Amino acid sequence: MFRIFALMAKKNIFKIIGIMSGTSHDGVDAALVEIRSHFVPNDQGLNLRLINHIHVPYRKTLRVDIAKAFNGNTEHICRLNYVLGEIFAKAVLSLLKTAGLTSSDIDAVASHGQTIYHIPPSKGKNTSTLQIGEAAIIAERTKILTVSDFRARDIAAGGNGAPLVSLPDYLLFGRAGKRRAILNIGGIANVTVVSEKREDTIAFDCGPGNSLIDEAVKLSTTDKYSYDRNGSIARQGKVNEKLLSRLLSHPYFRIGPPKSTGREAFGTDYAKHMIKVYEKIEQRDFICTLTHLTAVSICRAITPFKPDEIIVTGGGAKNSFLMTLLKDLFQGIAFRSITDHGIPIEAKEAVSFAILGYETLTGRPGNIPSATGAKHSVVLGK
Repeated sequence: MFRIFALMAKKNIFKIIGIMSGTSHDGVDAALVEIRSHFVPNDQGLNLRLINHIHVPYRKTLRVDIAKAFNGNTEHICRLNYVLGEIFAKAVLSLLKTAGLTSSDIDAVASHGQTIYHIPPSKGKNTSTLQIGEAAIIAERTKILTVSDFRARDIAAGGNGAPLVSLPDYLLFGRAGKRRAILNIGGIANVTVVSEKREDTIAFDCGPGNSLIDEAVKLSTTDKYSYDRNGSIARQGKVNEKLLSRLLSHPYFRIGPPKSTGREAFGTDYAKHMIKVYEKIEQRDFICTLTHLTAVSICRAITPFKPDEIIVTGGGAKNSFLMTLLKDLFQGIAFRSITDHGIPIEAKEAVSFAILGYETLTGRPGNIPSATGAKHSVVLGK
């Protein structure tokens, strides 16, 4: 690794492909970026250019296989690890073809992998996390140096291992005189609050993003829908205040940052339990209430930090009903899409891991202890 650091230190321009398969496990995103060295005292003004991006949707059978792995047996997870490695490799090769480049043009692939299980810090439990999508397969098929398993080193240093996008968010959006909240609404909603100084960066998981909404749609409909497109179901419903109050009483919302969560807390099991307890509530009212849960929990999480601007990304940004709720809750605060900054919604997290791959290659720490809870900064990835 130290030899790699020495070689990369001589370069000024890097081409890196970031790969991300999120909590919603609906597909893989691959983003090719060009980064120019930014060895400057305040780190700000990262010189990054997005060259190309592709999204490869997963077939239904693969989505089912990934869902099974969340509580799967060892053989199933073992096989899926290599299957996803092949799929990630194909995504890289497809991206190269689309961009008119070859493997020799690329310095590295940075793969987050697919999170299968995440155990945040708590009393009586060791912090742990598992992402799959075999990096050796990616490296072998693409012939490109591959960096993966970014979360583990932060956990070893006493952190949550999440959210890791805090450093990319700071490098991309941290500016003097501004306090911005970069809100990502994936399966889980997470936020990074950035200003001028890296050490002032705060990042944490707010709670459920799309996860409970998606699960409720899948569990309560007999058709092909797996999510509430544009919030069309929720828009037809009414909030059940009793259910909303019960949902907002979840212990996770009482924990202060740094903190992280996942489908283990806000996934299928929780959705099934609530549907069973509140079985008399109409489907559209249930999904409307869950959408309000996402909006209210996000608002409560971000408001204390008094941002000047909120930049939203992630699949939830396409839910127009959810976006309307958030804009109403955040009245008086500028509310913008990340597309206003030249980054497509689908590409943002893949771009973030390309940046983290760049930090690893140049021997620079990729975590921010104030965001993850780590005891100190560390170089991430393997």
